[in-house]
Amino acid sequence: MLSKKVMENYILILKSELIEALGCTEPIAIAYAAAKARSVLGKAPERIEVGCSGNIVKNVKGVVVPNTGGLIGIDAAAVAGVVGGDPDRGLQVLESVKRKQYCTVKRLTEEGYCKVYHLKGVDNLYIEAKVYAGNESAEVYIVDAHTNIVKIVKDGKVLFENNNGGRKDSKLAGDKTLLNIKDILEFAETVDLDILHELLEKQVTVNTAIAEEGIRNDYGVSVGKTLLENYGNDVTVRARAMAAAGSDARMSGCSLPVVINSGSGNQGITVSVPVIEYARELKTSEEKLFRALIISNLVSIHQKAQIGNLSAYCGAVSAAAGSGAGIAYLNGGSYKEISSTIINTIANIGGMVCDGAKPSCAAKISSAVGAAILGYQLSARGKVFRSGEGLVKGGVEETIKSFGRVGKKGMEGTDIEIINIMLDK
Repeated sequence: MLSKKVMENYILILKSELIEALGCTEPIAIAYAAAKARSVLGKAPERIEVGCSGNIVKNVKGVVVPNTGGLIGIDAAAVAGVVGGDPDRGLQVLESVKRKQYCTVKRLTEEGYCKVYHLKGVDNLYIEAKVYAGNESAEVYIVDAHTNIVKIVKDGKVLFENNNGGRKDSKLAGDKTLLNIKDILEFAETVDLDILHELLEKQVTVNTAIAEEGIRNDYGVSVGKTLLENYGNDVTVRARAMAAAGSDARMSGCSLPVVINSGSGNQGITVSVPVIEYARELKTSEEKLFRALIISNLVSIHQKAQIGNLSAYCGAVSAAAGSGAGIAYLNGGSYKEISSTIINTIANIGGMVCDGAKPSCAAKISSAVGAAILGYQLSARGKVFRSGEGLVKGGVEETIKSFGRVGKKGMEGTDIEIINIMLDK
Protein backbone atom coordinates (compact mmCIF):
# COMPACT_ATOMS: atom_id res chain seq x y z
CA MET A 1 0.00 0.00 0.00
CA LEU A 2 1.29 3.44 -0.94
CA SER A 3 1.98 5.84 1.89
CA LYS A 4 -0.09 8.98 2.36
CA LYS A 5 3.00 11.02 1.42
CA VAL A 6 3.36 9.26 -1.95
CA MET A 7 -0.35 9.50 -2.71
CA GLU A 8 -0.42 13.23 -1.94
CA ASN A 9 2.74 13.75 -3.96
CA TYR A 10 1.28 12.06 -7.05
CA ILE A 11 -1.89 14.14 -6.74
CA LEU A 12 0.22 17.30 -6.51
CA ILE A 13 2.21 16.33 -9.61
CA LEU A 14 -0.97 15.86 -11.64
CA LYS A 15 -2.52 19.12 -10.44
CA SER A 16 0.71 21.00 -11.21
CA GLU A 17 1.28 19.49 -14.65
CA LEU A 18 -2.22 19.19 -16.11
CA ILE A 19 -3.09 22.82 -16.70
CA GLU A 20 -4.80 24.62 -19.57
CA ALA A 21 -2.79 26.53 -22.16
CA LEU A 22 -3.87 28.49 -25.23
CA GLY A 23 -1.36 27.95 -28.02
CA CYS A 24 2.10 26.38 -28.10
CA THR A 25 3.58 26.90 -24.64
CA GLU A 26 6.89 28.46 -25.73
CA PRO A 27 5.44 31.49 -27.60
CA ILE A 28 2.81 31.72 -24.87
CA ALA A 29 5.54 31.88 -22.22
CA ILE A 30 7.08 34.79 -24.17
CA ALA A 31 3.70 36.51 -24.36
CA TYR A 32 3.24 35.95 -20.64
CA ALA A 33 6.63 37.46 -19.80
CA ALA A 34 5.94 40.47 -22.04
CA ALA A 35 2.44 40.99 -20.63
CA LYS A 36 3.80 40.78 -17.09
CA ALA A 37 6.56 43.30 -17.91
CA ARG A 38 3.98 45.72 -19.34
CA SER A 39 1.89 45.31 -16.18
CA VAL A 40 4.90 46.11 -14.00
CA LEU A 41 5.73 49.14 -16.17
CA GLY A 42 2.17 50.36 -15.73
CA LYS A 43 1.82 51.90 -19.20
CA ALA A 44 2.16 51.08 -22.88
CA PRO A 45 5.87 50.52 -23.69
CA GLU A 46 7.60 52.44 -26.45
CA ARG A 47 9.72 49.39 -27.28
CA ILE A 48 10.33 45.79 -26.21
CA GLU A 49 13.40 43.57 -25.99
CA VAL A 50 13.14 39.79 -25.66
CA GLY A 51 16.05 37.42 -25.07
CA CYS A 52 15.57 33.64 -25.27
CA SER A 53 17.48 30.40 -24.97
CA GLY A 54 18.06 28.35 -28.11
CA ASN A 55 15.35 25.86 -27.21
CA ILE A 56 12.78 28.62 -26.88
CA VAL A 57 13.84 30.00 -30.27
CA LYS A 58 13.55 26.49 -31.72
CA ASN A 59 10.00 26.01 -30.46
CA VAL A 60 8.70 29.41 -31.52
CA LYS A 61 10.26 29.78 -34.96
CA GLY A 62 7.73 27.71 -36.90
CA VAL A 63 4.48 27.88 -34.94
CA VAL A 64 1.51 30.23 -35.34
CA VAL A 65 0.76 32.39 -32.29
CA PRO A 66 -2.98 32.26 -31.48
CA ASN A 67 -5.09 35.41 -31.54
CA THR A 68 -2.64 37.28 -33.78
CA GLY A 69 -4.29 36.77 -37.16
CA GLY A 70 -1.82 34.04 -38.16
CA LEU A 71 1.51 35.62 -37.16
CA ILE A 72 4.61 33.55 -36.42
CA GLY A 73 7.64 34.31 -34.26
CA ILE A 74 9.04 35.52 -30.96
CA ASP A 75 8.34 39.16 -31.76
CA ALA A 76 4.70 38.44 -32.64
CA ALA A 77 4.20 36.58 -29.35
CA ALA A 78 5.80 39.37 -27.31
CA VAL A 79 3.89 42.14 -29.08
CA ALA A 80 0.59 40.28 -28.65
CA GLY A 81 1.34 39.90 -24.94
CA VAL A 82 2.02 43.64 -24.58
CA VAL A 83 -0.92 44.80 -26.71
CA GLY A 84 -3.69 42.65 -25.30
CA GLY A 85 -2.33 39.96 -23.00
CA ASP A 86 -3.57 39.40 -19.45
CA PRO A 87 -0.75 37.96 -17.28
CA ASP A 88 -3.24 36.92 -14.61
CA ARG A 89 -4.44 34.20 -17.01
CA GLY A 90 -1.06 32.44 -17.03
CA LEU A 91 -0.69 30.17 -20.07
CA GLN A 92 -3.99 31.50 -21.40
CA VAL A 93 -2.51 35.01 -21.45
CA LEU A 94 -3.52 35.65 -25.09
CA GLU A 95 -7.15 34.66 -24.57
CA SER A 96 -7.86 38.33 -23.80
CA VAL A 97 -6.49 39.63 -27.15
CA LYS A 98 -9.38 41.01 -29.19
CA ARG A 99 -9.78 40.59 -32.94
CA LYS A 100 -9.68 44.37 -33.38
CA GLN A 101 -6.17 44.32 -31.87
CA TYR A 102 -4.76 41.96 -34.53
CA CYS A 103 -3.92 44.86 -36.85
CA THR A 104 -2.02 46.64 -34.08
CA VAL A 105 -0.03 43.51 -33.31
CA LYS A 106 0.78 43.03 -37.00
CA ARG A 107 1.78 46.69 -37.51
CA LEU A 108 4.05 46.83 -34.46
CA THR A 109 5.67 43.52 -35.37
CA GLU A 110 6.42 44.75 -38.88
CA GLU A 111 7.74 48.08 -37.57
CA GLY A 112 10.40 46.37 -35.43
CA TYR A 113 8.75 47.39 -32.17
CA CYS A 114 10.25 44.27 -30.56
CA LYS A 115 13.97 43.45 -30.67
CA VAL A 116 14.78 39.75 -30.30
CA TYR A 117 18.11 38.21 -29.35
CA HIS A 118 19.36 34.64 -28.87
CA LEU A 119 21.07 34.02 -25.52
CA LYS A 120 23.75 31.37 -25.07
CA GLY A 121 24.96 29.79 -21.84
CA VAL A 122 21.54 29.95 -20.15
CA ASP A 123 19.00 27.32 -19.11
CA ASN A 124 17.19 25.42 -21.88
CA LEU A 125 14.02 27.22 -20.85
CA TYR A 126 14.99 30.84 -20.37
CA ILE A 127 13.17 34.06 -21.30
CA GLU A 128 13.84 37.67 -20.44
CA ALA A 129 11.40 40.42 -21.44
CA LYS A 130 12.31 44.10 -21.10
CA VAL A 131 9.97 47.00 -21.84
CA TYR A 132 10.75 50.70 -21.99
CA ALA A 133 8.83 53.99 -21.89
CA GLY A 134 11.02 57.11 -21.71
CA ASN A 135 13.28 56.73 -18.70
CA GLU A 136 11.12 54.00 -17.19
CA SER A 137 11.67 50.29 -17.65
CA ALA A 138 10.52 46.88 -16.43
CA GLU A 139 12.12 43.47 -16.73
CA VAL A 140 10.75 39.96 -16.23
CA TYR A 141 12.83 36.78 -16.18
CA ILE A 142 11.45 33.24 -16.61
CA VAL A 143 13.52 30.10 -15.97
CA ASP A 144 12.90 26.34 -15.93
CA ALA A 145 9.10 26.39 -16.33
CA HIS A 146 6.86 28.40 -18.66
CA THR A 147 5.33 30.66 -16.01
CA ASN A 148 8.11 30.43 -13.41
CA ILE A 149 9.07 34.08 -12.94
CA VAL A 150 12.34 34.22 -11.02
CA LYS A 151 13.01 37.96 -11.14
CA ILE A 152 11.12 41.24 -11.66
CA VAL A 153 12.91 44.58 -11.99
CA LYS A 154 11.35 48.08 -12.18
CA ASP A 155 13.54 51.07 -13.10
CA GLY A 156 16.64 49.13 -12.09
CA LYS A 157 15.23 48.14 -8.69
CA VAL A 158 14.60 44.44 -7.97
CA LEU A 159 10.98 44.01 -6.90
CA PHE A 160 11.03 40.22 -6.72
CA GLU A 161 13.68 37.53 -6.89
CA ASN A 162 13.48 33.79 -6.41
CA ASN A 163 16.23 32.72 -4.03
CA ASN A 164 15.99 29.09 -5.12
CA GLY A 165 18.70 29.43 -7.74
CA GLY A 166 16.16 30.19 -10.43
CA ARG A 167 14.59 26.78 -10.03
CA LYS A 168 10.96 26.00 -9.52
CA ASP A 169 10.35 24.81 -5.98
CA SER A 170 9.76 21.05 -6.25
CA LYS A 171 7.46 21.20 -3.23
CA LEU A 172 5.03 23.25 -5.26
CA ALA A 173 5.02 20.86 -8.21
CA GLY A 174 5.53 17.54 -6.47
CA ASP A 175 8.64 15.39 -6.13
CA LYS A 176 9.00 13.53 -9.43
CA THR A 177 11.90 11.44 -8.15
CA LEU A 178 9.28 9.35 -6.32
CA LEU A 179 7.66 8.28 -9.59
CA ASN A 180 7.99 4.67 -10.72
CA ILE A 181 5.77 2.43 -12.85
CA LYS A 182 4.76 0.03 -10.07
CA ASP A 183 3.62 2.83 -7.77
CA ILE A 184 1.95 4.72 -10.63
CA LEU A 185 -0.25 1.68 -11.31
CA GLU A 186 -1.11 1.25 -7.63
CA PHE A 187 -1.89 4.94 -7.32
CA ALA A 188 -4.13 4.86 -10.39
CA GLU A 189 -6.04 1.88 -9.01
CA THR A 190 -6.54 3.22 -5.49
CA VAL A 191 -6.75 7.03 -5.60
CA ASP A 192 -10.11 8.60 -4.79
CA LEU A 193 -11.21 9.89 -8.20
CA ASP A 194 -13.31 12.62 -6.63
CA ILE A 195 -10.02 14.43 -5.95
CA LEU A 196 -9.01 14.39 -9.62
CA HIS A 197 -12.39 14.17 -11.35
CA GLU A 198 -12.62 17.81 -12.43
CA LEU A 199 -9.03 17.82 -13.70
CA LEU A 200 -9.39 14.65 -15.76
CA GLU A 201 -12.83 15.58 -17.05
CA LYS A 202 -11.38 18.86 -18.33
CA GLN A 203 -8.53 17.00 -20.05
CA VAL A 204 -11.03 14.79 -21.84
CA THR A 205 -13.36 17.65 -22.83
CA VAL A 206 -10.76 20.20 -23.88
CA ASN A 207 -8.33 17.91 -25.70
CA THR A 208 -11.14 16.09 -27.51
CA ALA A 209 -12.53 19.44 -28.66
CA ILE A 210 -9.31 20.55 -30.34
CA ALA A 211 -8.85 17.11 -31.93
CA GLU A 212 -12.35 17.30 -33.41
CA GLU A 213 -11.63 20.85 -34.62
CA GLY A 214 -8.55 19.53 -36.41
CA ILE A 215 -10.64 16.88 -38.15
CA ARG A 216 -13.39 19.32 -39.19
CA ASN A 217 -11.12 21.97 -40.70
CA ASP A 218 -7.86 22.22 -42.61
CA TYR A 219 -4.90 23.09 -40.38
CA GLY A 220 -1.26 22.66 -41.34
CA VAL A 221 -1.01 19.75 -43.77
CA SER A 222 -4.04 17.98 -42.22
CA VAL A 223 -2.25 14.87 -40.98
CA GLY A 224 -5.25 13.70 -38.96
CA LYS A 225 -7.77 14.07 -41.79
CA THR A 226 -5.39 12.40 -44.23
CA LEU A 227 -5.03 9.36 -41.99
CA LEU A 228 -8.80 8.89 -41.73
CA GLU A 229 -9.34 9.40 -45.45
CA ASN A 230 -6.70 6.87 -46.47
CA TYR A 231 -6.50 4.25 -43.73
CA GLY A 232 -10.09 3.75 -42.59
CA ASN A 233 -11.88 4.21 -39.28
CA ASP A 234 -10.38 1.42 -37.20
CA VAL A 235 -9.55 2.41 -33.60
CA THR A 236 -5.84 2.00 -34.29
CA VAL A 237 -6.20 4.61 -37.04
CA ARG A 238 -8.56 6.90 -35.08
CA ALA A 239 -6.20 6.98 -32.11
CA ARG A 240 -3.40 8.24 -34.35
CA ALA A 241 -5.61 10.51 -36.45
CA MET A 242 -7.38 12.30 -33.62
CA ALA A 243 -4.14 12.96 -31.74
CA ALA A 244 -2.50 14.23 -34.93
CA ALA A 245 -5.52 16.41 -35.70
CA GLY A 246 -5.27 18.07 -32.31
CA SER A 247 -1.68 18.98 -33.12
CA ASP A 248 -2.62 20.05 -36.66
CA ALA A 249 -4.95 22.64 -35.15
CA ARG A 250 -2.74 23.72 -32.29
CA MET A 251 0.43 24.24 -34.33
CA SER A 252 -1.47 26.35 -36.83
CA GLY A 253 -2.88 28.88 -34.39
CA CYS A 254 -6.22 27.38 -33.35
CA SER A 255 -7.61 29.44 -30.49
CA LEU A 256 -8.89 26.45 -28.51
CA PRO A 257 -7.04 25.57 -25.27
CA VAL A 258 -5.29 22.31 -24.43
CA VAL A 259 -4.65 20.58 -21.10
CA ILE A 260 -0.89 20.15 -21.26
CA ASN A 261 1.54 17.53 -19.94
CA SER A 262 5.18 18.24 -19.02
CA GLY A 263 4.80 21.81 -20.20
CA SER A 264 3.62 20.82 -23.68
CA GLY A 265 0.23 20.91 -25.38
CA ASN A 266 1.31 18.38 -28.01
CA GLN A 267 2.31 16.00 -25.24
CA GLY A 268 -0.96 16.71 -23.44
CA ILE A 269 -2.86 15.73 -26.58
CA THR A 270 -0.72 12.64 -27.15
CA VAL A 271 -1.11 11.24 -23.63
CA SER A 272 -4.88 11.67 -23.62
CA VAL A 273 -6.60 11.53 -27.02
CA PRO A 274 -5.50 7.98 -28.05
CA VAL A 275 -6.57 6.66 -24.63
CA ILE A 276 -9.95 8.40 -25.00
CA GLU A 277 -10.46 6.84 -28.44
CA TYR A 278 -9.70 3.35 -27.13
CA ALA A 279 -12.03 3.89 -24.16
CA ARG A 280 -14.84 4.83 -26.58
CA GLU A 281 -14.14 1.76 -28.70
CA LEU A 282 -14.15 -0.53 -25.68
CA LYS A 283 -17.17 1.26 -24.15
CA THR A 284 -15.36 1.50 -20.83
CA SER A 285 -16.71 3.38 -17.84
CA GLU A 286 -15.71 6.93 -17.02
CA GLU A 287 -13.92 5.60 -13.95
CA LYS A 288 -11.84 3.16 -16.00
CA LEU A 289 -10.98 5.91 -18.51
CA PHE A 290 -9.90 8.32 -15.76
CA ARG A 291 -7.67 5.69 -14.14
CA ALA A 292 -6.13 4.95 -17.53
CA LEU A 293 -5.47 8.67 -18.04
CA ILE A 294 -3.77 8.85 -14.65
CA ILE A 295 -1.42 6.10 -15.80
CA SER A 296 -0.81 7.71 -19.17
CA ASN A 297 -0.09 11.15 -17.72
CA LEU A 298 2.19 9.95 -14.93
CA VAL A 299 4.14 7.51 -17.14
CA SER A 300 4.90 10.38 -19.51
CA ILE A 301 5.84 12.76 -16.68
CA HIS A 302 8.09 10.06 -15.18
CA GLN A 303 10.09 9.87 -18.41
CA LYS A 304 10.20 13.62 -19.04
CA ALA A 305 11.40 14.32 -15.50
CA GLN A 306 14.64 12.56 -16.40
CA ILE A 307 15.02 14.26 -19.78
CA GLY A 308 13.91 17.82 -19.04
CA ASN A 309 11.04 19.77 -20.56
CA LEU A 310 13.08 21.03 -23.53
CA SER A 311 15.49 18.70 -25.30
CA ALA A 312 16.42 17.37 -28.73
CA TYR A 313 14.54 14.24 -27.66
CA CYS A 314 11.02 14.48 -29.11
CA GLY A 315 8.42 14.70 -26.35
CA ALA A 316 5.92 12.75 -28.46
CA VAL A 317 7.98 9.63 -27.67
CA SER A 318 7.50 9.74 -23.90
CA ALA A 319 3.91 10.93 -24.28
CA ALA A 320 3.06 8.09 -26.67
CA ALA A 321 4.68 5.56 -24.33
CA GLY A 322 2.33 6.96 -21.68
CA SER A 323 -0.72 6.58 -23.90
CA GLY A 324 0.40 3.05 -24.80
CA ALA A 325 0.49 2.23 -21.09
CA GLY A 326 -3.02 3.68 -20.71
CA ILE A 327 -4.29 1.64 -23.67
CA ALA A 328 -2.74 -1.51 -22.20
CA TYR A 329 -4.53 -0.81 -18.90
CA LEU A 330 -7.89 -0.32 -20.66
CA ASN A 331 -7.41 -3.74 -22.24
CA GLY A 332 -6.78 -5.40 -18.88
CA GLY A 333 -3.01 -5.31 -19.08
CA SER A 334 -0.97 -6.31 -16.04
CA TYR A 335 2.10 -4.57 -14.67
CA LYS A 336 4.19 -6.83 -16.92
CA GLU A 337 2.24 -5.97 -20.07
CA ILE A 338 2.17 -2.24 -19.30
CA SER A 339 5.92 -2.23 -18.60
CA SER A 340 6.58 -4.17 -21.81
CA THR A 341 4.46 -1.69 -23.77
CA ILE A 342 6.60 1.19 -22.50
CA ILE A 343 9.84 -0.65 -23.30
CA ASN A 344 8.65 -1.65 -26.77
CA THR A 345 7.56 1.90 -27.57
CA ILE A 346 10.70 3.78 -26.57
CA ALA A 347 12.98 1.06 -27.96
CA ASN A 348 11.29 1.66 -31.30
CA ILE A 349 11.18 5.47 -31.60
CA GLY A 350 13.56 6.68 -28.89
CA GLY A 351 15.75 8.35 -31.52
CA MET A 352 13.12 10.77 -32.81
CA VAL A 353 14.48 14.32 -32.59
CA CYS A 354 12.72 17.55 -31.71
CA ASP A 355 13.38 20.23 -34.32
CA GLY A 356 10.95 22.72 -32.89
CA ALA A 357 7.21 23.22 -32.65
CA LYS A 358 5.58 23.36 -36.08
CA PRO A 359 2.92 21.58 -38.21
CA SER A 360 5.05 18.47 -38.76
CA CYS A 361 4.71 17.69 -35.03
CA ALA A 362 1.34 16.20 -35.98
CA ALA A 363 3.06 13.62 -38.20
CA LYS A 364 5.52 12.76 -35.43
CA ILE A 365 2.64 12.30 -33.01
CA SER A 366 0.95 9.95 -35.48
CA SER A 367 4.14 7.90 -35.81
CA ALA A 368 4.70 7.85 -32.05
CA VAL A 369 1.14 6.74 -31.24
CA GLY A 370 1.43 4.06 -33.94
CA ALA A 371 4.61 2.80 -32.24
CA ALA A 372 2.80 2.77 -28.88
CA ILE A 373 -0.07 0.72 -30.30
CA LEU A 374 2.41 -1.74 -31.81
CA GLY A 375 4.22 -1.79 -28.48
CA TYR A 376 1.02 -2.83 -26.73
CA GLN A 377 0.11 -5.39 -29.40
CA LEU A 378 3.52 -7.01 -28.96
CA SER A 379 3.26 -7.00 -25.18
CA ALA A 380 -0.23 -8.56 -25.33
CA ARG A 381 1.43 -11.49 -27.12
CA GLY A 382 4.12 -11.76 -24.48
CA LYS A 383 6.73 -10.09 -26.71
CA VAL A 384 9.18 -7.49 -25.41
CA PHE A 385 12.60 -6.26 -26.48
CA ARG A 386 15.20 -7.76 -24.17
CA SER A 387 17.91 -6.31 -21.99
CA GLY A 388 21.11 -5.75 -23.94
CA GLU A 389 19.30 -4.97 -27.18
CA GLY A 390 20.48 -1.44 -27.82
CA LEU A 391 19.45 0.88 -24.99
CA VAL A 392 17.04 -1.62 -23.42
CA LYS A 393 18.17 -2.55 -19.94
CA GLY A 394 17.00 -4.96 -17.23
CA GLY A 395 13.42 -3.83 -16.76
CA VAL A 396 11.21 -0.82 -17.38
CA GLU A 397 12.79 1.54 -14.84
CA GLU A 398 16.32 0.84 -16.04
CA THR A 399 15.22 1.30 -19.66
CA ILE A 400 13.52 4.61 -18.87
CA LYS A 401 16.75 5.77 -17.19
CA SER A 402 18.76 4.64 -20.20
CA PHE A 403 16.68 6.66 -22.66
CA GLY A 404 16.47 9.54 -20.19
CA ARG A 405 20.26 9.72 -20.16
CA VAL A 406 20.33 9.84 -23.95
CA GLY A 407 17.65 12.55 -24.02
CA LYS A 408 19.30 14.74 -21.39
CA LYS A 409 23.04 14.21 -21.86
CA GLY A 410 23.55 12.32 -25.08
CA MET A 411 21.57 14.73 -27.23
CA GLU A 412 23.03 18.00 -25.91
CA GLY A 413 25.28 18.30 -28.97
CA THR A 414 22.43 17.33 -31.27
CA ASP A 415 20.27 20.05 -29.75
CA ILE A 416 22.95 22.67 -30.40
CA GLU A 417 23.35 21.61 -34.02
CA ILE A 418 19.59 21.58 -34.61
CA ILE A 419 19.33 25.13 -33.26
CA ASN A 420 22.33 26.27 -35.32
CA ILE A 421 20.84 24.80 -38.50
CA MET A 422 17.46 26.41 -37.80
CA LEU A 423 19.20 29.76 -37.27
CA ASP A 424 21.29 29.26 -40.44
CA LYS A 425 24.58 29.26 -38.54
